[in-house]
Formats: sequence, structure tokens, C-alpha cells
Amino acid sequence: MSEKATRAAYGEALVELGQVNEKVVVLDADLAAATMTVTFKKAFPQRHYDMGIAEANMVNVAAGMSTMGLIPFCSTFAMFGAGRAYEQVRNSIGYTQLNVKIGASHGGISVGEDGASHQCLEDYALMRSIPGMVVMSPADEVEARAMVKAAYEHQGPVYMRFGRSPVPVFHDEETFRFEIGRGEVMREGTDIAIIANGLLVAEAVEAGELLAVQGIHARIINMATVKPLDETLVRKAAEECGRILTCEEHSVIGGLGDAVCSFLSETRPTPVKRIGTPDVFGHSGPAAALLEQFGLCTENIISVSMSLLGE
Repeated sequence: MSEKATRAAYGEALVELGQVNEKVVVLDADLAAATMTVTFKKAFPQRHYDMGIAEANMVNVAAGMSTMGLIPFCSTFAMFGAGRAYEQVRNSIGYTQLNVKIGASHGGISVGEDGASHQCLEDYALMRSIPGMVVMSPADEVEARAMVKAAYEHQGPVYMRFGRSPVPVFHDEETFRFEIGRGEVMREGTDIAIIANGLLVAEAVEAGELLAVQGIHARIINMATVKPLDETLVRKAAEECGRILTCEEHSVIGGLGDAVCSFLSETRPTPVKRIGTPDVFGHSGPAAALLEQFGLCTENIISVSMSLLGE
């Protein structure tokens, strides 16, 4: 199975959109080589704007551009797009419901050696709290490319989180279809439902295969859209599986797990466990080692699944 970083697919998808609509513009905060918007810059230099290390200003400029009929994609690291520029995202884009897309790369702890200052583990929580904001994170490069196009077609603010590290490509580009607010069943099962997004989808799929060897049939769900949540799919999983495990490269506070728990607590109370980073900051280290240390891996998904089934 080939591997590719979702941030690379983001840059390529922007070029494809730029070819079909000259109103697509890209703004970057001095990180084009890292966010991969450099791909768009090479293809359309007159429509790429390097705003420097000034994320708040970049968001406000993008807001202004959108009022002129342009379709701006703001790009920077998740820590800066969701964190440093939160006030501007909230007031200039969210409050006014402007048609601005935020492409945030280097989300989660897999940023690795850059350390806690760059490992954004709070962006889902921050962006979910803004009324009308769509919040998404793809599982592989095929889904990333489709997600960018869906964001382009959506009228209103969108936040997309992309990863730094290469991840397995398991979707078929010829048959895959993406829809905002719709989850995807990757594997059927009725013993437990494992709901994941981002790089943890591949880990969850592998866990499902290993659990099957032990006679445990786990339903694996790729929930790329954190907001709006696919409530129909979550409720069906709760009713048919009885136990749910959520997995995300994000704090257990305010992310996918919280979205699932909040919905089920009011509609269909169900035993749920959440895999994510606990109430702590990350730290510097190799991405693979950090993911293992914080339990964002196949082995821990299996362990927590067995624990939940035992209860």
C-alpha cells in the first residue's frame, strides 16, 4: 500500500480547482513549502499571496477577498490557523458566514520534533465552537483531494486539517465519493463500533482485522467530518453494536469523541471510550514514537476495545 501525506494532496487539489475557476485564490503565512500551497504558487503565481508571519491579517484579507466574489483558501499550520488567528476566524469569517476555506496542515502530535508549541491538539474544539463552521480531517490523500473539492463547492466557512506525515492510501480514487457530514463504514461488525478520523483510520482498520482473528467483529467508521457529525450513522452504530470507541489525533476534550458523546448522551445513551491525547501538552520526539506513547496506534485501539467489551 502506497503512502502519501494529506497536505500534499491539499496542494494538488488546489491546483485542480485553480484550473477550473480563476476566482480560486490561495493565501499562505510564510509556510508554502510546508503546507504544500507552493504547488499552487508555481501554477498560478498571480493568485498566490504570501502574507508573511501574520496569520490574523491573512484571515482578515481572505474575508475581504470573499466579499469580492473570490474563493480564498487560507493556509498555515493548524496551531496558527486555529489558535493564533482564532479571534479573526471567529469574527471576520464565522460571525459573517463568509465563503472562506482554511487549510490547516501539521495538525496533531505527529508534527513530531517541532514540539508542543506546534502540535495543535485543540483545533477541532476551537473550530467546532464557531457557529456554522464545517470541521473536517481526511484519512488519506484520496479523501483529502475530494474533501478540498467539497469545501470549494460548499457555501460558507470550512476548516480542514491535514497531516505532515505520510499515511496509507486505501481509497480508490475512481469509486470514492465524499460528502460533507457523511461518515463511511470501512468494515462491518456488530460487537463494537470504532469511529476514527485522520491518520487513525488506517490504525483502526488494522485493529479491526486483528480483532476479527480473535472472533471480535468491529464496525470501523471513518468520520472525516467532525462537524456536522453524521448523527444517523452514529446512532445506528450505537443501536447495532452497543459499544463505541472513538479515535482521534486530538485532545479527548472537545473533539470527535466529545461530539459523539454529546449526541449519544441526549439521544441514545451508550458505553463510549475515547482514544486521544489526555489533558496534557505534547512534547518533542519522532512522530511514530509520540503516537505510540500517547496510545494513538493499532495496539492501543485493540487493548481499549477489549477493555470496553469486557465491561
